[in-house]
Amino acid sequence: MTVFLALLAAPMGPPPMTGAMLGMGADQRRGDQMRAAQARKEGNLSLREIEARVVPTMRDSQYIGFDYDAGAAIYTLKFLRNGTVIWVEVDGRTGKVIGRTDG
Repeated sequence: MTVFLALLAAPMGPPPMTGAMLGMGADQRRGDQMRAAQARKEGNLSLREIEARVVPTMRDSQYIGFDYDAGAAIYTLKFLRNGTVIWVEVDGRTGKVIGRTDG
């Protein structure tokens, strides 16, 4: 009985994530991928082409993903360096870097 009560009193950690919590990021990524694929059909550069141009320039960073703004045809590639997230904005039509958060 004492062991049972001790187990009940022990901290159990955070509650498990619900399906809604887990799906939010996946839905966003899926939407960005679909918009990027449509942009490719319209003549813009593909995500792979954008990544091939930008990722090698970020040697000391870990590539963690992208967002795509279909209205502006801008890819935002996200990198992690020393605990800081760096966003690199790229024109999807030309492949030119048009903005970067780390200067």
